[in-house]
Amino acid sequence: MTGDGQADEAAAGAADGPPQTGAPAPHGWRASGPLRTMVMALVALAAAVVLVTNSLLTERFTEATRNRADLRLALYSGNLTAEMQRAAVVPLLLARDAVLAEALASGDYTATSQRLILLQGELGTAAILLLDGDGRAVAATDRHRLGTLHRQQPYFVDAQRSRETVFNAWRREAGGFGFTFSRSITAEGRPIGVIVVEVDLMKFERAWAGFADAVAVLDSEGIVLLATEPRWRGRPLAEALDVRDPPTAIERALQATADWAHPPPDAWLKGSAVMRSEVRVPFRGWRIVSFTRYDSVRERVNAFLALEIMGFAILLAVLFYLYSRRAQVQSEAFQRESAELRALNARLQREIAEREKVQKDLAVAEQTLAQSSKLAVLGEMSAAVSHELNQPLAAMKTYLAGARLLLQRRRPDEALASFQRIDDLIDRMGAITRQLKSYARKGGEAFAPVDVRACVGEALTMMEPQLKLRRVRILRTLPRGPVMVLADRIRLEQVIINLLKNALDATREMPAPQIEIILTAGETATLLVRDNGPGIADLDKLFEPFWTTKKAGEGVGLGLAISSGIVNDLGGRLTARNGEAGGAVFEVQLPLLGDRMRAAE
Repeated sequence: MTGDGQADEAAAGAADGPPQTGAPAPHGWRASGPLRTMVMALVALAAAVVLVTNSLLTERFTEATRNRADLRLALYSGNLTAEMQRAAVVPLLLARDAVLAEALASGDYTATSQRLILLQGELGTAAILLLDGDGRAVAATDRHRLGTLHRQQPYFVDAQRSRETVFNAWRREAGGFGFTFSRSITAEGRPIGVIVVEVDLMKFERAWAGFADAVAVLDSEGIVLLATEPRWRGRPLAEALDVRDPPTAIERALQATADWAHPPPDAWLKGSAVMRSEVRVPFRGWRIVSFTRYDSVRERVNAFLALEIMGFAILLAVLFYLYSRRAQVQSEAFQRESAELRALNARLQREIAEREKVQKDLAVAEQTLAQSSKLAVLGEMSAAVSHELNQPLAAMKTYLAGARLLLQRRRPDEALASFQRIDDLIDRMGAITRQLKSYARKGGEAFAPVDVRACVGEALTMMEPQLKLRRVRILRTLPRGPVMVLADRIRLEQVIINLLKNALDATREMPAPQIEIILTAGETATLLVRDNGPGIADLDKLFEPFWTTKKAGEGVGLGLAISSGIVNDLGGRLTARNGEAGGAVFEVQLPLLGDRMRAAE
């Protein structure tokens, strides 16, 4: 980094070198400023003109396209209305036909179908059905439909219930909708049959497909009845517009970012922006909606914009030509300066080589310092191991003495219990040596739900020989329910043992030594260890490694430093203060298991 920075400074010096030699600045340098300003002004003017032209022409051509779409919709609405009105009169005429009524009354339908075929040619309808009172087709322009049952169809049921001509739009099994006008045929005041006239509105779909991108006819509830897009039929319009193939969504996103030649679109159709036009049909609340792409608008606008951009490009080309002529003058000045720059570059290379040598020396020094730090950490860990193994060794000595005494008194069962405790202490010493490594390296692999009350009990069991020897009074205040935290059980017990050991040492000179242990569970799990010793003289240095008030050989000052590091690794805090009635108070706060799990999530 140092070498690169100085190299940049040297390069800057090289760039500033020519003016310092006294050589006059080339004429091209003085003239390039006005030319650059002219080019920037021309580009800004071109951008402003293109934007304004684009906005005005887009608005004008969009309005013209919308007017043409509205005119087409008015024509579509008129054709559709005329077709529906013409077809609505046919059932009324056929219901009054005496031949059809006589055929229904007599049951003779030999010539009925032929008459319906003749009437179909004269009236221009799609299909005609004559249904008897049971809904069976007794006559039809399509002879394949003779004998079919239509008892459950809405056009038969509604016509039976009404005395007027009834219109129905019903879904076909093959897809799409069928449109019928039906009317009941009566004799002596009672219905004897139904005449059904089908209207072919699909021909409008085929005709509309060539004049607009998409056209749809909606009923009063917004359901698509007719559409140039077959997948739209039977859906609400908003849902129909969302029906597209998976790649279309990507094309739509690309089109939205690249399409700037028109205002925000009314809708999207197959990934393209479209304008929406709508007109009402004077029939049962129907509407016709058309969607027209902006392609024609975009093409016409882009043609004008291309001419404008070409004109500005020619002006820019003239300016660049003038600038290139002046660049020739500048090149001659650069050739004179290049010789000076080569000399400066050679000097720069020498400086870079010197900087690289300094960096290599610095890297060697950093490696030496890192090795020294490792040796210091190793010395600190070995002192910590010596300190932490004193308590188990003292306990083992006590248990061995007790076991020897028990064996002399011929009480082997109790002696075996002491040996079992010694074996547990050996396991604990192995665990301590493994856990002390966390003082130099953070751990967390052995974290599990732990009851703090059990840890307090295990720590008191560990310290039991020293407590009995000193005859220290222990006051415990523990909750009845478990106090669960997420921690390493052995490391947490080690913290409690260190606090008890410090309290035990602090009450060495007291006539009635007393240690109080209080465990509470509120927002956090709080453990207090309070003694009636002389208190703490210097709270600021209490948790520093190797700081101690004990005599030589009694301690090295690592217990509280190790305990503070362990509590921090567990996500808690270890603090100390002097009690109001004297003595020292150590407080351990750990997050409860539920809070710790929510924080982790």
